[in-house]
Amino acid sequence: MVSGRGADLRGDGADLSGHARRVFVIFNPASGRGRGLKRQATYLELLERHLPGFDHGVTAAAGDEYRLADEALAAGYDTIVAVGGDGTWSHVADRVLASGRSDVTLGLLPSGTGNDFGRSLGLRFSDPESAVRALASGRTRRLDAGRILTPSIPGVPGVTTVSDAPAEARHFLNLVGFGFDIAVLDAAANARFLKGEALYKITAIQQLFSFPGIEAEITAADGTVESGRYLMVTISNSPFFGGGFPIAPRATVEDGLLHACMIGDAPPLRRMKLFSDAGRGRHVEADEVAEVNAPGFTARFGGPVRFEADGDVFTVPEGELQVEILPGALEVLAEA
Repeated sequence: MVSGRGADLRGDGADLSGHARRVFVIFNPASGRGRGLKRQATYLELLERHLPGFDHGVTAAAGDEYRLADEALAAGYDTIVAVGGDGTWSHVADRVLASGRSDVTLGLLPSGTGNDFGRSLGLRFSDPESAVRALASGRTRRLDAGRILTPSIPGVPGVTTVSDAPAEARHFLNLVGFGFDIAVLDAAANARFLKGEALYKITAIQQLFSFPGIEAEITAADGTVESGRYLMVTISNSPFFGGGFPIAPRATVEDGLLHACMIGDAPPLRRMKLFSDAGRGRHVEADEVAEVNAPGFTARFGGPVRFEADGDVFTVPEGELQVEILPGALEVLAEA
């Protein structure tokens, strides 16, 4: 699992109290459709310069982030750095939260496709040195995380068959999404020549003319109920999704709430207008859009439903999903 020098992190890598931390870095070279591999050498050089003494591992197959994180946690590392996009970050955060260890700090370095959760922290793919310096500063923030209480079965974008993997509960950082969100991920999985933000935006425009909509009922923890036919339903911890769309513009990652955005179905041209407004966070002003903020939600559908959590696709066979917020659950290395 481990490569590198195996030393405790000291000097620049100590936290603000002077405590020497043991740091393990998980690289996902497949993130961002290969951008992660191209960025890996850059991050290794920057980490050696600013955080000498770290250990690291590299994923070789889907889901390896879970295994590497579990092994690093079992080995006693107290700082786990995930290098990738929203999916990689979410996988590692899930294992940190599931471990129950309160002494573990999470670090994030962007090399993925959307990097939406990182936008909430000011992390940009275009500035790797700034991201590494944020780690080296030792400054941390306590951030909220989401928990999906209903066991779900992992799937693959673009593939509608249900796998035989066991159903499990899991955590998320950014959001869970239903409807149009899944249609875009499916289309993006089959795209051949697009990368980055353009991948989401162009495939989204295509789906505006073909996605049929979904029937759903969303119940907030306070009893508020919204139901109808929707283009899309998202339940967000952070403001952004889909490569920078502020789908929940009033959300923050420290407010102790989840933010549900329910966009009613509409004809294609009206969908285009809503999509355009969503790029500026103006969609929430439309008559078709309802917003509800609460510490938890239950989403009900007419039957089995596929949903996405931080870019990964899952299926709930029973057609009902419960989610809740975990206020301040994660200590994350990030300059305020």
